[in-house]
Amino acid sequence: MTKMADNSSSVEIVEGCRLPVLRKNQEHEDEWPLAEILSVKEVSGRKLYYVHYIDFNKRLDEWVTTERLDMKKLQFPKKDAKTPTKNGLSGSRPSSPEREREREREREREREVRKSLDLNVQTATAPSRGKTLPTPKRKVEPAPVAPQVPPVTPVPSLPSSAEATQAAVFPAVRETPTFKSREDHELTTNGNARRLIPAPPGRKRKANCGGTDEMIKVLQYNKPQSASVFLPPPEDSQDSSDGIPSAPRMTGSLVSDRSHDDIVTRMKNIECIELGRHRLKPWYFSPYPQELTSLPILYLCEFCLKYLKSLKCLQRHLTKCNLRHPPGNEIYRKGTISFFEIDGRKNKNYSQNLCLLAKCFLDHKTLYYDTDPFLFYVMTEYDSKGFHIVGYFSKEKESTEDYNVACILTLPPYQRRGYGKLLIEFSYELSKVEGKTGTPEKPLSDLGLLSYRSYWSQTILEILMDLKPDNGERPQITINEISEITSVKKEDVISTLQYLNLINYYKGQYILTLSEDIVEGHERAMQKRHLRIDPKCLHFTPKDWSKRGKW
Repeated sequence: MTKMADNSSSVEIVEGCRLPVLRKNQEHEDEWPLAEILSVKEVSGRKLYYVHYIDFNKRLDEWVTTERLDMKKLQFPKKDAKTPTKNGLSGSRPSSPEREREREREREREREVRKSLDLNVQTATAPSRGKTLPTPKRKVEPAPVAPQVPPVTPVPSLPSSAEATQAAVFPAVRETPTFKSREDHELTTNGNARRLIPAPPGRKRKANCGGTDEMIKVLQYNKPQSASVFLPPPEDSQDSSDGIPSAPRMTGSLVSDRSHDDIVTRMKNIECIELGRHRLKPWYFSPYPQELTSLPILYLCEFCLKYLKSLKCLQRHLTKCNLRHPPGNEIYRKGTISFFEIDGRKNKNYSQNLCLLAKCFLDHKTLYYDTDPFLFYVMTEYDSKGFHIVGYFSKEKESTEDYNVACILTLPPYQRRGYGKLLIEFSYELSKVEGKTGTPEKPLSDLGLLSYRSYWSQTILEILMDLKPDNGERPQITINEISEITSVKKEDVISTLQYLNLINYYKGQYILTLSEDIVEGHERAMQKRHLRIDPKCLHFTPKDWSKRGKW
């Protein structure tokens, strides 16, 4: 139970307390959401409180004054709760003298037991030749198989194949020679646990789901703005857009496991960052050196991303810094937009500085100083002064889970201008050149999930609407063919169709219906999407990173 504070004048607010805090919402109206006090400090004789708004994103956390606190509804932390310590582990309350004496007696008994065991070992005679003493055998526990973690926001799954066989409406699935899907992985199912078995090398195209191609039949109606797509359900369909890995991987994953969160990393530590002509207000904690966290402004060189403590240091650095673009190879240029490929091993300092900057705006990823397993693709905008960073994404050189993006970020000054979708589209263009299907590493941030869902929806709808009748027959396409054309992983195609709520049951058949509203909405969205990747401007040769000599 939590105690409520009635007398606000005699109460001292401590870390862990909860109370309503005044803030402005998006309509600039006053609201009083519940917040937790994470830290208290005193500046010029005035107390400031760092608050986290419960059920709000951490990027809204801020320092507030006493005037914004509703002291009448103050909730104290539980007394029996264990107090956090510096290393993030929980501590306990001071123990009584009786408890200390009892612990000392227990330690004494343990020492006596160990001493008797040591004596027994010393008195045992050495084994003679040809004989061995029996050694106690430890029972080896079988390693448990990690269960498949369900997605955070489950999407209603399609019906099983057994239900689909009850209503066969159209003829058997025909093979389409243009889109031959080749399986690179085999799914072995044992109960609910599924294990990936890599296929022998030499395959170019990956199809990421087992089973046969599901045939989609498009029906053209008299109204040109409407169409229906017949879709027999896939087996084991799963929404992969919100899945969380069950355990940290030993490869170059940047997913934060959240097991080492403490008060320090929950608080923003950088007040402001000056990057070129922009000043950025960080959203989250980033492990910059401690001595820089007390500065009002942290200065970054916009070309090498080196951090400096003052404007004078930055000006002195710019006289010596020869870079006017990110290090690495320029693999794409169209108009003022360029992409540079940066090897995390060859350009370690730049990669680490990029990770530090990105951590200010990515909360769900952790920072790795070992950038060797990663490639970084930096998008820039060109003017007379050089190539200015707009955003980036990173990917593993070798991904066992078909990830084509590890981290992805558009810097705040360039957000809501179409650059996020451009980064996503570029990552899939690289996958097309590599002959693979790919998916972003999970979990996605809230903004990342919105961008990916929007990109997947527009890409899939674009393909479905471009289908033309073939010899008077209704056009047909399979989910695997959509996956191969777009390089979007099959699970992401299925989850997007479910997210759009297009799947219906009609006359014994599961169909996917494109209504006029969806078609018109898609056309409006595509008219606003001016930035697109031109594959002709991409100069990229994939490498075989399995050969460690190329690292």
